Amino acid sequence: MFFLLRLAVIIQATWFSPLSTAETITQVDEGSVIFGSNQAEITANQTETTADIIKKLTTQHFQKQAIDDVLSQNLLTQYLELLDPTKSYFLQEDINEFQKWKFKLDDLLKSGDLSPGFFIYKRYQQRASKRLQENVALLESGFIFDLSKDESLSVDTEANKWQDSTKDADNYWRKKIKEAYLRLKLNDKSPEETRRLLIKRYANLKKRIHQKDSEDIFQIYMNALTGLFDPHTSYLSPRSMENFRISLSLSLTGIGAVLELDGEHTTIVSVIKGGPADKQGILKAGDKIVAVAQNKQDFIDVVGWRLDDVVALIRGKKNSLVRLEIVPIEASIIGANQKIEIVRDKIQLEEQAAKSEIIEVPATVNGNNHIYRIGVIEIPTFYLDVEALYSNDPDFKSTTKDVVRLINELHTEKNVDGFIIDLRNNGGGFLQEATMLTDLFIGKGPVVQVKNASNFTSRTHQSRSSIYYNGPLLVLINRLSASASEIFAGAIQDYNRGIIVGSKSYGKGTVQIQLPLKEGQIKLTESKFYRVSGESTQLLGITPDIELPSPYDIERVGESALKNALPWDTIAPAKYSIYWSDLLKNPPIDILRRSHQKRLLEDPDLIYLKEELDLIKERSSIKELSLNEKKRKIQSQEYDNNLLAIENKRRKAKQQKNYASIEEWRSEKNASKDKNKDEDQRPLSEKDLILYEAGNIFADYLNHVFSFSEKQEKAP
Repeated sequence: MFFLLRLAVIIQATWFSPLSTAETITQVDEGSVIFGSNQAEITANQTETTADIIKKLTTQHFQKQAIDDVLSQNLLTQYLELLDPTKSYFLQEDINEFQKWKFKLDDLLKSGDLSPGFFIYKRYQQRASKRLQENVALLESGFIFDLSKDESLSVDTEANKWQDSTKDADNYWRKKIKEAYLRLKLNDKSPEETRRLLIKRYANLKKRIHQKDSEDIFQIYMNALTGLFDPHTSYLSPRSMENFRISLSLSLTGIGAVLELDGEHTTIVSVIKGGPADKQGILKAGDKIVAVAQNKQDFIDVVGWRLDDVVALIRGKKNSLVRLEIVPIEASIIGANQKIEIVRDKIQLEEQAAKSEIIEVPATVNGNNHIYRIGVIEIPTFYLDVEALYSNDPDFKSTTKDVVRLINELHTEKNVDGFIIDLRNNGGGFLQEATMLTDLFIGKGPVVQVKNASNFTSRTHQSRSSIYYNGPLLVLINRLSASASEIFAGAIQDYNRGIIVGSKSYGKGTVQIQLPLKEGQIKLTESKFYRVSGESTQLLGITPDIELPSPYDIERVGESALKNALPWDTIAPAKYSIYWSDLLKNPPIDILRRSHQKRLLEDPDLIYLKEELDLIKERSSIKELSLNEKKRKIQSQEYDNNLLAIENKRRKAKQQKNYASIEEWRSEKNASKDKNKDEDQRPLSEKDLILYEAGNIFADYLNHVFSFSEKQEKAP
């Protein structure tokens, strides 16, 4: 659910008239700062709200953290990084000047003094406005970029430093503009069009910086503070709350994707199952959105835009067309952009409902060929129709009800040999549904532990009198399996009830509440989840018994990639017993793992998957971008050649015809993603490699179960 919440708090932008470029900052008192002809005043309500935020953070947040000099120092750093994450605008002399507040912000906040936050924002506004105007002037002057020069630009934002002087900043920005110019040129833009697009980009960025008022600045400053406690604690201003309310009432719809801001780019975190982007089939996690167009209108460049402004462009009326220009993750450094079309729609509950299919996996059992029929139940989210439930509608929708129905259909009517519960990309949802789903598969005992800020621990216990399904079970997770998904997978693993395969889960093991303030609201982390073993699901997530290849870089995706994430820890274990069935107790994980490793080395599809993912990760790890056009073209061609070679190696091993070019392959791939085509004609090993391998692991497991059963029957 937390992924959906990240979208839910994204609101439409409120627009204001741009300010003059020739502005000066004057501190008139501790309560206000002059913004040219306008005044951004620190209001009495903001002062009271600050006191309220501090009180709630120090008394109700799970992690007790003092408002002291240590926090003051961290707040200054965090605020500067929020304003200027790429270290593009402030100079080192600005940073040095701001150090006078290094150990004072805590005391000033306690007294309601917000003037340092406003002063720093104004300096940022001045620096950014001047720089962006200079960028426009440089491009309008007809400055010639030497694309044959052998130089590079650092894209490692973590390693970047504030520029020491205006001269250093000029050189940095020359290279930054040059890289943007080169990237557009490599995407077949003419020099005139490239200049026009960049001039418009920097002019728009300047305009947006000047559209902030007192409420906006206060929200940024407060979120710098709340973000020090953990990444899921945040402040929402009155305007943001109202815009969100309006957006809901207007039935605005979107593409069904979770977005985040990564430097200057809006990046896809995940694609929501059953949504428009999922149905379209091209957009994926890691892709960057660089431009948005309504229907057949011209594209609007969104590089450097605020996240909520980008979301406002993407949202629209149901059945309307939105076009996106994206930089695919595999082309994030040197590759070509791609334009896609998506028809906006709401994500219906039916689209998010649990679904099932049967996969057939060949195996050898006691020297004879055998086909295992495995039921796959895909759960995109843990859902519950609360309104229908509270109105006593007997037909209310819920995850557990739907899974019970699917188990009956597949196990009783279609005689499957076991079940795979597919929780990939499941960001969570209703805790009640996660615990009730666990109830279907375990005996009596606790499911999850929850500890609050007062160190009180509660336990949710199994509610059924008996196990609903006690047969073979495998749970499939990935890096985007979070929250309630981790509770279910962790319980199944702790009870030794089944095998967990996939990649390490997200690590979102915290619970948030929303509290009213004098102005606005605060979303605050008040509790943590713990497994029955006593281990937290926070930060480390669930480690699978058998790890499968993953497209997600654990250093960039997941709770551990977020700043100030709460730590992993343990509490006392609950009283529970591992699963009692001799047939499922102590599965031969080592044996299954060795079989899996053997297939990784021999199966053409798995070899392809691993090599492709390794190539993408290598591309994503590049820290320096060449600004030499010839070198960039060579790098792009080398990548395409390597990718084509991997695919053709797979095709040769499967006795299929090689592709003559990368263009032929991409054309066929894009055509296969057309949802109007019959995907079911493709073999599972190509359609869903991870599910295909999970099926192989499960077949190995079933072999062990049945052979074990026969040994038991023959025993005296």
